[in-house]
Amino acid sequence: MAGPCEGFRVPRSPAPDPSLAAALKGLREQRAITQEALAFNAGISVGTLARIEGGRTAPSWDSVRRIIDALGVSFAELAAALDSA
Repeated sequence: MAGPCEGFRVPRSPAPDPSLAAALKGLREQRAITQEALAFNAGISVGTLARIEGGRTAPSWDSVRRIIDALGVSFAELAAALDSA
């Protein structure tokens, strides 16, 4: 008899986007904000922010929204930074 979760597979996380990582880091550095301050203001851990900026993890949309809100930038400004990253 099969269990209720047999055959269920957890979806893989998307691959990190190096352009997004570079854009977020660049926006932070342009504003002379430390990772610690940005992480605190965004409500995420410093380790999570470091992994996002280092391109080692793909952030959720909620995390991206929190980061850009803490940076004081819009999605349009992030998109422009992505184009130049």
